[in-house]
Amino acid sequence: MRRVALLEMLIWYSVFMLNLESGSVINSRLLKMALGDLSEVPVMVTEKIGAAFDVCAILARGGDAANVIECYRKHVAANADRLK
Repeated sequence: MRRVALLEMLIWYSVFMLNLESGSVINSRLLKMALGDLSEVPVMVTEKIGAAFDVCAILARGGDAANVIECYRKHVAANADRLK
């Protein structure tokens, strides 16, 4: 029982971090677009479609929520690096 509680806590930590990280990327994108750089829009759509395909592949292989969250965190981290 203790192991399950620890795993659930780690998943919620990953969800919390994904929330913070994605918020930062959203702010960066909105600022860029507000300053008139609309080239971010097609890039954003392409990245979201790519992330969705990656998640579909994870689920097709039998992955769980933790795998999906980590996949999205990697995509968000790549976006944050690109937007700096």
